[in-house]
Amino acid sequence: MERTTRIAPGLHLSRLKADGLEELFITVAPEKGKDPHTAFEHLADVLRDETATVVHQEVFGAPDTGGNGIRALAEAVGELEWPVTWLLGSSGDRCELVGTQVAAVSGVDVARIRRDGRVVGSVFDTSHARCCRLGGLTVDPGKPRTDQAREVFEQAEGALAEAGMAFTDVIRTWLYLDHILDWYGPFNEVRNAFFTERGLFDGLLPASTGIGGANPAGAALVAGALAIRDKDGSVSVRGVRSPLQCSAADYGSSFSRAVEVAAPGHRHLLVSGTASIGPGRETVHAGDVAAQVARTMEVVAAILSSRRMSWEDVTRKVAFFRHAEDVSVLTDYCVEHALPPIPVVMTHNVICRDDLLFEIELDAAAEA
Repeated sequence: MERTTRIAPGLHLSRLKADGLEELFITVAPEKGKDPHTAFEHLADVLRDETATVVHQEVFGAPDTGGNGIRALAEAVGELEWPVTWLLGSSGDRCELVGTQVAAVSGVDVARIRRDGRVVGSVFDTSHARCCRLGGLTVDPGKPRTDQAREVFEQAEGALAEAGMAFTDVIRTWLYLDHILDWYGPFNEVRNAFFTERGLFDGLLPASTGIGGANPAGAALVAGALAIRDKDGSVSVRGVRSPLQCSAADYGSSFSRAVEVAAPGHRHLLVSGTASIGPGRETVHAGDVAAQVARTMEVVAAILSSRRMSWEDVTRKVAFFRHAEDVSVLTDYCVEHALPPIPVVMTHNVICRDDLLFEIELDAAAEA
């Protein structure tokens, strides 16, 4: 696997080359004090310099009043021929708490999956696997929350069927719930029921992030998923335990702490949304954001180490803060522990427990 990194003000680009496929992971943040949408102009400049095809984009925290955000994105990058997952935060004018991340590929053809006039999926084949990335999945916001959740899972399943895949091929989900603390329990019941019906408990439980946040559609949730299907027996997918935590299933959440995908020459590690939760299911350091950040980073470092990886291998990271003013705590931690420059978007969102103040998710890649 060949890896290069490009770092500039407001930009971190990781480029991975393996087995004829080039993957780009782009993190862009707006300049301090400027309109959050300037990040889209910066992204457009990057995309013009590249020959890769965008697979998926996530936008964190940037306002979308009256659809102005989506229009600003389209004006900057052109017609949106890829899935966009847009998560509204509570960051107001704090531009340092917003950003966008893009996954792109070159060396392969990318097909699109559409729903109701929108692109919700990208599909491509490598030498050894078929890959499908879904995003921006929402349904009628007028329906009860649990009905919306069920329909989002079914919508993902239908999109995967168009790609010749099934929900059992899903290795990662992103689930952004508006007012998460009001209905996280009922949501988990819906997810558990769907996963039971589809047989996921007999195989792999996907890695996942479940975080609070509104979306431009006004729906109860917006979701995304990543699915991989091996074509020749050379790609393996396995759930990865957290050495310092209990299983999420111990408290009713059906996801793996992390998932590793191993293909000829390289491995990808997808770490779920991770917070300061101890081995006994308890919140550790309730009310102390600095201690929660330190604990969470230790937990993630242990997961990385268990798969012979380190912070140097991280290709993207998202840090969620319950309180916007706490963003400096993570920055200070990284400086104090001499961590390498890590591509990160820091955003302001509610975590799935009232006493959790911080959560991170990340991806990493290394040679096999």
